[in-house]
Amino acid sequence: MNVSVKQLRAFVAVAETGSFAQACEQLNISQPALSMAVKNLEDEVGGSLFLRSTRSLSLSPEGSAFLPTAQRLLRDWSDAFTDLQRLYSLQQGKLTIAAMPSFASTRLPAVLATYRQQFPNIDIAVRDIVMEELIEAVRAGRVELGVAFEPDDSEGLEFEALFTDRFVAVLPEAHPLLTRSRLRIKDLLGDTVIPLNRGSSTRRWTEDAFARESLSPPAIFEAFQLTTVGAMVAAGLGVALVPALCEEQMHQLGARCKPISGRCIERRVGIIRRRRQQLSSAAVAMRALLMES
Repeated sequence: MNVSVKQLRAFVAVAETGSFAQACEQLNISQPALSMAVKNLEDEVGGSLFLRSTRSLSLSPEGSAFLPTAQRLLRDWSDAFTDLQRLYSLQQGKLTIAAMPSFASTRLPAVLATYRQQFPNIDIAVRDIVMEELIEAVRAGRVELGVAFEPDDSEGLEFEALFTDRFVAVLPEAHPLLTRSRLRIKDLLGDTVIPLNRGSSTRRWTEDAFARESLSPPAIFEAFQLTTVGAMVAAGLGVALVPALCEEQMHQLGARCKPISGRCIERRVGIIRRRRQQLSSAAVAMRALLMES
């Protein structure tokens, strides 16, 4: 069956006005065009929807039964089209994004505040998850955009750099290394180095940084979250290397940060999305604000 919105509008207009002439005025179309639309609809459904005579026009029993459905279909069509326009104009909608915790708790809130000010009717869900989970969520389509370090495996993904982050040393308060004018990565080996869990990108980058200096610190402790690493350092259990994005968090936990001289870990932070994915209007607007931030 191939019934058009134009045919439904023609039928409903004639039924509600009780006149082809008045329906023509209401729809602003010619009578031949209106008559053809009604006839085509009747051909599709297989029978007459109106009882016609030279003096009167009324709905057939089938037409009377169909009228409420036709009216509802037109309302639904109008509502759907309005909703679609509102989505494209960012007057309504929902956006789900992900960000690694170090970005979600530092730079993202200011971006969200600007976004909320510009697009108050868009609901935003933020998943603050570790990088590996974030990449999986982007690949699976559970989030439209993610903000994280540039992945080593970018198959099926697109990455747009925002800035470069350099890892820093995290030390307990009053640690002797804090007084040094210059801190090298090998200086950390006087203490227990606390890494993230095995399998994480940050753990791999940390091990690579030590390996470049022909060093391999034992992992007596490890944690799944950088905040836990910071708390362990603050408690005097060891030292660590973390992204500079985490400096404020580390200070809040009671640890102190110090830049590393010479070669250390530098990674680009940026927007991750599925390759060749058509972003929603809400995601396009968020991407633009992230690029400006």
